[in-house]
Amino acid sequence: MIRFENVSVTYADRETPTVDRIELTVPEGELVLLVGPSGVGKSTLLGAVSGLVPHFSGGTLRGRVTVGGRDTRTHPPRELADLVGTVGQDPLSHFVTDTVEDELAYGMESLGLPADVMRRRVEETLDLLGLAELRDRPIATLSGGQQQRVAIGSVLTPHPRVLVLDEPTSALDPAAAEEVLAVLQRLVHDLGTTVLMAEHRLERVVQYADRVVLLPGPGAAPVTGLPAEVMAHSAVHPPVVALGRLAGWEPLPLSVRDARRRAGEAGGLRERLDGKAPARVAPSPPAEAEAGAEAHAAAAESVAGRPKASGLRGVLARLRNSTSTPAEKDAGGTSASLVTARRLSVRRGRVEALREVRFAAGPGETVALMGRNGAGKSTLLGTFVGMVEPASGELLVGGRVPHRTPARELIREVGLVPQEPRDLLYADTVGAECAAADADAGAEAGTCRALVSALLPGVPDDTHPRDLSEGQRLALALALVLTARPPLILLDEPTRGLDYAAKARLVSVLRELAAEGHGIVMATHDVELAADLADRVVILADGEVVADGPTTDVVVSSPAFAPQVAKVLAPEPWLTVAQVGAAL
Repeated sequence: MIRFENVSVTYADRETPTVDRIELTVPEGELVLLVGPSGVGKSTLLGAVSGLVPHFSGGTLRGRVTVGGRDTRTHPPRELADLVGTVGQDPLSHFVTDTVEDELAYGMESLGLPADVMRRRVEETLDLLGLAELRDRPIATLSGGQQQRVAIGSVLTPHPRVLVLDEPTSALDPAAAEEVLAVLQRLVHDLGTTVLMAEHRLERVVQYADRVVLLPGPGAAPVTGLPAEVMAHSAVHPPVVALGRLAGWEPLPLSVRDARRRAGEAGGLRERLDGKAPARVAPSPPAEAEAGAEAHAAAAESVAGRPKASGLRGVLARLRNSTSTPAEKDAGGTSASLVTARRLSVRRGRVEALREVRFAAGPGETVALMGRNGAGKSTLLGTFVGMVEPASGELLVGGRVPHRTPARELIREVGLVPQEPRDLLYADTVGAECAAADADAGAEAGTCRALVSALLPGVPDDTHPRDLSEGQRLALALALVLTARPPLILLDEPTRGLDYAAKARLVSVLRELAAEGHGIVMATHDVELAADLADRVVILADGEVVADGPTTDVVVSSPAFAPQVAKVLAPEPWLTVAQVGAAL
């Protein structure tokens, strides 16, 4: 169905090809997973299938790419629309209408399908992707995960023979991701649809793939094979594969179910770990925010002994001369909580986005906000930075009411890295972004640049932010936020679009910040990130807090929010491969 013949792609601003002499065949009716580190050309390969490369992206394509017998060099994207459906990393860039139902119908209207066919397919897709309740909603009012489901639905309705998906589950909660993957499996198995998908969250998808194509590095030849064969040697792999390597299992498990069977064998991993279960984390803060101050102070002390790396810590230490640390600011305040919400409610039109929320977080504490798409996580973060005005209740951040505090004052108390880091990036160069951040924060010139150098070594001042990878843009946005040294740092889906190496670097940075005394609150669907980093997990559902406690207590018993290691070794409280490795 898809064939690459000696394909190389070179962009105008690059001296070397992004992908070089690719030979690859994707058979009809298979789900093929494209994996590899960031920057190796996965999105370029996907774009070559849809015709976006080179017709839209520019650059030079050498060799030949055919899809269903059509040469993408001579067939632009509009001539492939009936054959290939594409969803990129940024769903917002795909939308051309205002409401969910109109967006699902638009592609079919462009192809001139009959009205009765369009109606039937729209209804089928609404049900398949759990969008029926959102059919009349303006797309702009949806959460990031809901928008991603609409984007996927909009390419399903025309019934293309080939689906090209770039990070299709990156903004989805675990349950929604499983629903989307179940739909894709049904299309592959029942209708013979060919799916080519790039995805960093391999723990979600690798067990569903018929084959895996690994791009080991920039310009390197792809390695193609069965998932277990490729994962045995791949530098990028999910936790369940890492656990299998650690335990010496052959063949390697790709699913939690396979790993549980191997772990329970006589003399297996469970027996080797018997009596070595890690100690549980400190007790949960009280549900009542009013009683949270002492608990959060204790939490800050309990995490103060974490390992402290040198790079970012050194930069932050040098900045102490001009500003106090978060811990020092807290010592001079009236409360140990950096943020306190009591009976906080928010309305968006007719929708009650938050209901009677109680929440608190203190210095040195890392809290993960979790819950399904549309649960209210981003709304809660928005209230903390004054973007959303509460309908009722009480909210204090650094002793201030956010929506009544001038922005120049509030950025010294709290900073938000949004779902799309580029929303913070307006200048044409990294240097200009840093200069603006210094001015906005009233910081000494060079403050932001020093943070960028610590987080993004080797990136020159004249680099345009759009030329950075997703992970680099996230690091730049984090540096801009840190310039004002806010005690409270908020991150909305911080691992979206990051490979495992970039995520590990982010975890290291956030641990350093927590050790420095910053409070960190992150809204995330990444259960592995929460297991690795969070001291506490708060789960939201329909705008209400339904769980709040130490990470181990909350996630181990949860079928939706447990990491892979916890699912394999439950009910014992193991969360990460690193914990298991240390015990063995």
